[in-house]
Amino acid sequence: MTTPQNDDRHENASQDVVAVDEHDTALETVNRLEAHMGDGIRHRAFTSLVFDEDDNILLAQRAPDKRLWGTYWDGTVASHPVDGQSQEDATKARLEEELGISPDQYDDLRLTDRFEYKRYFENAGVEHEVCAVLKLTLSDRRLEPNEAEVAGLMWVPYERLQENPEWYRQLRLCPWFEIAMRRDTR
Repeated sequence: MTTPQNDDRHENASQDVVAVDEHDTALETVNRLEAHMGDGIRHRAFTSLVFDEDDNILLAQRAPDKRLWGTYWDGTVASHPVDGQSQEDATKARLEEELGISPDQYDDLRLTDRFEYKRYFENAGVEHEVCAVLKLTLSDRRLEPNEAEVAGLMWVPYERLQENPEWYRQLRLCPWFEIAMRRDTR
């Protein structure tokens, strides 16, 4: 396993995340790489679930060179807001950066849930996050995926995925997405 001291070249070594308590109250900013190593530091995160008008969810496969959960399938986009940034603004930014989705393609971005989880990934690191769940529906499904972030895209009937996750086991879903989907009462 690498450490922040000997992995200064990793892009996360120059970024910060917001450390939080169990109630998602901000404590301080911490180095993003350090927050994901060892036993981890609890920090603020989000996952965004993007739907079309037929209730299909857009799954995005994480790029292979992601430090944690590379090539796993996510419920569209996930990341961390920076200090002072709302979950909604962070979501809008990541949707545009990763998929080329602009705010004029949706008008119903909403925060629907929040949960804490901790998961280790192989020998590469850990996620210890208070994760906000945001949802939106695209009125325009045009996408321009950023290959540095997204390896693949797939529209899936959400109800079918939610009720029969074992049918999609071969996709290797990200743990935060599985939790968000299991908790979702729509």
